[in-house]
Amino acid sequence: MAKTANINIRIDPETKSSAEKLFASFGITITDAINIFLRKSIMEGGLPFEVKQPRYNIETEAAMQEARAIMSGQIQTKKYTSARELFDELDAEEGGEEC
Repeated sequence: MAKTANINIRIDPETKSSAEKLFASFGITITDAINIFLRKSIMEGGLPFEVKQPRYNIETEAAMQEARAIMSGQIQTKKYTSARELFDELDAEEGGEEC
């Protein structure tokens, strides 16, 4: 049996859980995925993907941050029982004017 070495990493629980679900859908574990990543990196002679910062404008960055906060439950959103209820509220906010 081949010898193995341990690598200890720290990662936030939400990322770990999401990764476990993703890799499970492929029938592999996080350990398998890390081994694939490391072997591919060795084959490529570097990271097996391009590394660059996304370029979003301030409004898009703010919207993405708000969406993350909503998804994580940090921000509670209003719920509507129907589309009509939503449209009625929007019309009331605009003073009933049509765009």
